[in-house]
Amino acid sequence: MYPANVPAKIDARGELPRPATSGGTAVRLSTDADRAEALAFLAARPIHTVILRGFIHDNGLESPLNRGSFYGYRNDEGLLEGVALIGHATLIESRTDRALEALARRALEVCSRAHMIMGEQQRIEEFWSYYAGDGQRKRLACRELLFELHWPVEAQRPVQELRLATLEDLELTLPVHARLAEEDSGVNPLEKDPEGFRLRCIRRIEQGRTWVLVEDGKLVFKTDVFSDTPEVIYLEGVYVNEEERAKGYGLRCLSQLSRTLLQRTEVLCLLVNEENVAAHALYRKAGFKLTSTYDTIFLHQK
Repeated sequence: MYPANVPAKIDARGELPRPATSGGTAVRLSTDADRAEALAFLAARPIHTVILRGFIHDNGLESPLNRGSFYGYRNDEGLLEGVALIGHATLIESRTDRALEALARRALEVCSRAHMIMGEQQRIEEFWSYYAGDGQRKRLACRELLFELHWPVEAQRPVQELRLATLEDLELTLPVHARLAEEDSGVNPLEKDPEGFRLRCIRRIEQGRTWVLVEDGKLVFKTDVFSDTPEVIYLEGVYVNEEERAKGYGLRCLSQLSRTLLQRTEVLCLLVNEENVAAHALYRKAGFKLTSTYDTIFLHQK
């Protein structure tokens, strides 16, 4: 159900009506009350908001680790109809067109150096129709498929050496993570922001979010828990060493990790480029189901 702070009259699709006129405003979210309200609003669709909720759970509303600021659209009754993180990565959850438009225009006002915008396909198309009016240009656009996995998960042959990474694994995981990011965005973060990227990877390891399989000093498998909430865990950066593919490592490691993580959350999810058919096959074999389509827009930074 939607939280109590969401206006009533939700339609049969579970969405709010979308009036053409607006009496509200997009405001900065920063207080403890804002935090509780934003989390309650986002909890209505936990799979689609897991990244936003993960930032808030990990860092709070205001932190340089968010690489941006949280904004909310409040209607004329002061109730939230949309929440967005606006910054290096701009992510939006809105339930009315007026909220989407207001947050897009606020993004233009407060952030002219966004790296990427990501969200559900239809909503990102609408967001871009407002956001692109100020001469913003796409550098790259890609479509991604959202897969989700619920319990039960079929057991595969165990991988005894699959474990959480330590800082001793950093030099193995760092270039792989950078390469995966470059394949998605066209930008290598080790070249663009080497110190910041390294610190973010160190923090993720220290948080117990990076899982690896290392054999004879070689990284065979890696993935990261990007967002970790009680309801949903979001994975990114699933990697199998090119020399070890087609040997079952990906399926066995993913199955074992999924069984471990689903002991403390309700669902796992991940995004994969729609053109990566090999990854689609792996995730489907591991039990993941396609649930939604997302668009990611990478921008020319001013």
